[in-house]
Amino acid sequence: MKRISPNVIFVFLLLIPFLGNAQYATKIHVAQDGSGDFSSIQDAIDATKSFPDKPITIFIAPGTYREKVKVHAWNTNLTLFGESPENTHIVWDDYFDKIDRDRNSTFFTWTMLVEGNNFRAENLTIENAAGRVGQAIALSVTADRAVFKNCRLLGNQDTLYLSGHNSRQYFEDCYIEGTTDFIFGRATAWFENCTIHSKEASFITAASTTKGKKYGFVFRHCSLSANAGVGPTYLGRPWRSYAQTIFLECKMGGHIRPEGWDNWSGTENESTVYYAEYKSAGPGAAPQSRVSWSHQLKPRKAKMITPQKVLGTCPDKEKKQPDWWARQ
Repeated sequence: MKRISPNVIFVFLLLIPFLGNAQYATKIHVAQDGSGDFSSIQDAIDATKSFPDKPITIFIAPGTYREKVKVHAWNTNLTLFGESPENTHIVWDDYFDKIDRDRNSTFFTWTMLVEGNNFRAENLTIENAAGRVGQAIALSVTADRAVFKNCRLLGNQDTLYLSGHNSRQYFEDCYIEGTTDFIFGRATAWFENCTIHSKEASFITAASTTKGKKYGFVFRHCSLSANAGVGPTYLGRPWRSYAQTIFLECKMGGHIRPEGWDNWSGTENESTVYYAEYKSAGPGAAPQSRVSWSHQLKPRKAKMITPQKVLGTCPDKEKKQPDWWARQ
């Protein structure tokens, strides 16, 4: 038998990790009828390569998927792509008292949790179906550079939780509904052309922007609607003292209170929060009646608030890559 050179063996051993990682599935199909690679969304996510070099897309066939879905921190560069939000539905029904994990139970109630960076979701409905039983999150996002397009987020109190100390998230053409504080958290988030629907008279946003962060929540070209008969509703209140929320050229229904904003029973918050509007329209737009500690932006300042300024552009413009929130 011919003896193999120790140098050859050494090189082969060095190549083993790369050989193992050379190929992996980048397109995965989920279908409840067994026609796909998996019948469960979570099983498909768990089977993907961790920290992939190439983006991975999981195509989800029409159906109602009754499961809690978690995109782990190692599931980066992942896209969940449904057929349509009307036909592709992820639903669960956890809520604060059901979880029963003491004071932080809210944060375990999610139907979907996204921790992996560079995440995208399109054409999906994500619902917490617990009903009006207190805090019950439909979508929780701690990831940076997370994008949601043409999605429906359904729930009641605390529907959408956006967190992560330096995380940035983008929502476009989405429908988001709820009752109290149904868009809340400390992340920087941009909402473009979204419908924000109130199911009862309460508070829409509850930002908890950290001190020193330049932006919190920004809504542009959004429509604020409500169920029939819903009474006076606040644009927001500060979950923490440095909350920031801005509405740019949004259409506001008659359910929006003339004063607009609440200080969460803390007058000291009035000197630390930043609440602003620019060219609000509709029956809920009342710039002269807003609380004195909010802001009506001048055109020059409003035009400086862009997705590029708020979210940051793609790191390598020389390669002419789209910004991370742009359609790929």
